[in-house]
Amino acid sequence: MALYLTKEQAKGMIQHALAEYPNEACGLLAGKKGRVEKLYRMTNIEHSPVTYRLDPEEQYRAFVEIDERGWELLGVYHSHIASPTYPSARDLELAFYPDSLYLIISLMDKARPAIRAFRIIGKAIKEEKVIIEE
Repeated sequence: MALYLTKEQAKGMIQHALAEYPNEACGLLAGKKGRVEKLYRMTNIEHSPVTYRLDPEEQYRAFVEIDERGWELLGVYHSHIASPTYPSARDLELAFYPDSLYLIISLMDKARPAIRAFRIIGKAIKEEKVIIEE
């Protein structure tokens, strides 16, 4: 399944990642049928350059709104500040939503941040398409 982001949403995720640097940024993507309707910037309560954990209160509020609007949790995103856009062993441990995609924003080259999406089920990793629309 492809994930459709607007240029503005992709830019918002990258700006969030850059703003949180040198720590990892994290957030949620919600919408319908693979199209993102809203980006939820979350607080990484780990304040860490190598891992993330969503603020539980923020996550709860986002889930309530997602449910109220009839959306789905399409994705969970976070940044890698110095490693490629590929899930780490820690990312596999944090993959609690098998129906959602996991997006990674790599800041290895801050001038050209990269975004990739993966479906993670257990230890199985499958890359999915991210389509950025005008």
